[in-house]
Amino acid sequence: VGPTGVGKTTTIAKLAANFALFEGKSVGLITIDTYRIAAVEQLKTYSEIINLPIEVVYTAAEFKKALNNLEEKELILVDTAGRSQKNKQQIRELKHFFNGRRLDETHLVLSANTKLEDLLETADSFQEIDFNRLIFTKLDETNSLSNVFEVAERLNIPMSYVTTGQSVPEDIEVATFEALKRFAGKECINA
Repeated sequence: VGPTGVGKTTTIAKLAANFALFEGKSVGLITIDTYRIAAVEQLKTYSEIINLPIEVVYTAAEFKKALNNLEEKELILVDTAGRSQKNKQQIRELKHFFNGRRLDETHLVLSANTKLEDLLETADSFQEIDFNRLIFTKLDETNSLSNVFEVAERLNIPMSYVTTGQSVPEDIEVATFEALKRFAGKECINA
């Protein structure tokens, strides 16, 4: 879950490719991002390339059915529509999809090149969805990770992954100390 434009769909594709191709996991995809026309097609294209099943859902009832259709999968990744942190109604609508569903992990996806004040406001707005992990994207587009560290510390929620470019499946890493250290400061500039 997260605001618009942070790279949620591309991040889902990176995760799906890595889990399916490199870790040999059985992966299914669900998209509830039917708001943005290109999002469904983008994820469908990735699912075809990686040879993964995908379910496109428009309602909470369809979401439940999609989860049932993919229940044999080891991992189900759900792509959501971006929502402005200032639009509480849209966030509540997104929460409605997940109500009563057991989700192992819910990741708030944030862009590392966003101002601290906006990151904190976004995290506060999305608390309603009960996220329990952070993913920071666009580490390659910032010269400082101070906002990333500040948000993670203030929220006391673990970072799971960071993304470092647009290439699928390459530009994603587990958010280890070593990975973050490599991208801190001026070192995040790609050749």
